Amino acid sequence: MIIALFPTSRFAESFAIANKIREFLEERNVTVVTEDTLTDKIKAKPLSKLGEKSVDIIISMGGDGTILRLYNKYIHLDAPILGINLGNLGFMADIQLHNIFPALEEILAGSYKVDKRLMIKGTLNDQTFHAVNDIVFHRSANQSLIEISIHVNGLYMNTYVADGIIIATPNGSTAYSLSAGGPIVTPTLNAFVITPICAHTISNRPFVIAAENELEIKYLSKYNPIEVRADGLDHVMMQTDETFKISKSDHTFKLTNLVQSDYYTTVRSKLGWSGSSLNHKA
Repeated sequence: MIIALFPTSRFAESFAIANKIREFLEERNVTVVTEDTLTDKIKAKPLSKLGEKSVDIIISMGGDGTILRLYNKYIHLDAPILGINLGNLGFMADIQLHNIFPALEEILAGSYKVDKRLMIKGTLNDQTFHAVNDIVFHRSANQSLIEISIHVNGLYMNTYVADGIIIATPNGSTAYSLSAGGPIVTPTLNAFVITPICAHTISNRPFVIAAENELEIKYLSKYNPIEVRADGLDHVMMQTDETFKISKSDHTFKLTNLVQSDYYTTVRSKLGWSGSSLNHKA
């Protein structure tokens, strides 16, 4: 087995923990690789020297943002990613510090599952973006609300007057879209979530639409360019009257989870929901 291990400089303890993980894995005959710039820090083999061999699993150390950065950077590896949570909320980075080595034992024993989740493809002129969570259209330096129209398969849907629009995947429904009032959508659904950001009209509510549809997002206001970002990473400035096309990506986001983990427990825990599953008899 070949595992790509990526600690992060955002957390001081990350490299020390990565060294322990690398030792643990190598003792069990696992080849551990990492970014070429990190080989000296965690004593792993350089990823660039891997040749034709494929990576079986990527281990991300950090939070959900770290997973997004790594998956976008190494999408060509087409490998599932396992998140070790060194951050706070961590909907995707589900392995906690105290459970790292028991979790790795389960991974090596094959006791894990890989969820294949929808990704978004976006195109503007000759530029193409792929996003795990969302593509966000934001007014950027404009001081006023902006007008953005949406067509679905060539049919006019609506014009939003707002700070912007979020087009999210089910995986991204617990990220920026949720903060903007969007619904939580289970990650197995094949859908996009359209969530306006601070819409001027209160009736402009979030909208869930099948991912087989193609969306055309047009910037209408005669103002400064607006900013478009994919997963908060790749970005482009969009001019008045330009159209950004969104569709289902050919890529899928492959998230590694332990067999006993379940999405509903994760959501309930991360959002601090209370309540009991006990049946109370009168």
